Order: sequence, then structure tokens, then C-alpha cells
Amino acid sequence: MKRNRGLKVLKIVVWVCVVVAVVSFVVMRLWNALMPSIFGLHAIGYWQALGLLVLSKLLFGGFRPGHGGGQRWRRRMMDRWEHMTPEEREKFKQGMRHGCGGWKQNEEKRGREAEAMGA
Repeated sequence: MKRNRGLKVLKIVVWVCVVVAVVSFVVMRLWNALMPSIFGLHAIGYWQALGLLVLSKLLFGGFRPGHGGGQRWRRRMMDRWEHMTPEEREKFKQGMRHGCGGWKQNEEKRGREAEAMGA
């Protein structure tokens, strides 16, 4: 039994190394194909691509177990929704219709102000 477990762990380690190597190679190729021509940046090597991958994972994804916080976020929002009164739910829906942070309201307000100044 323990021998099979060790073999299974070894297979997982090998697959993780292969996936990281392939993804790093893809990042390097994409960078070198796009960034120098679009932004005038220098081409990068394999190890720099791997470092870029690790840096982006740290900055944007973290190294938490699981596949990101999407499921936790969804569960938390569903829990909040269940505890809302019907009035709170309607207020939330209205807020979502007007956009995050009231941007649509601000755009409409700016449009009215621009019309008032032009008239």
C-alpha cells in the first residue's frame, strides 16, 4: 500500500513539474511574440517567464489551496442573500441595475450637467 502511495505522489510531482514547465514556456513565447512589438519591451528567457508566472500568481491569485476564492465568494453572497429582507433585496437589485459604484448615475448626471452648460 505504501509503495503505491509513494508512486502516486511521485506521479503527481512529475505532472506538476511538467505543467509548470509547459505553462512557463507558453508565457515566454506569448511575451516574446507580443510585448516587444506592442510595447517595445525586451524578450525574456524561460527562467524569467517562470519568475513572471510566480509573481503574477502571488499578486493576483495567491497560493491558497483550492481553485481560487470564487466558490467561497459565491457561498458567502448566497448566505447574505438568504438573510436579507425583501426590502433589502430590492434595494440591492436597484443598486446593481445602476452599476457598481453608481457609475451610470454619475454618467447621467454629467450628461445633464453638460446639457445645462451648453444650453
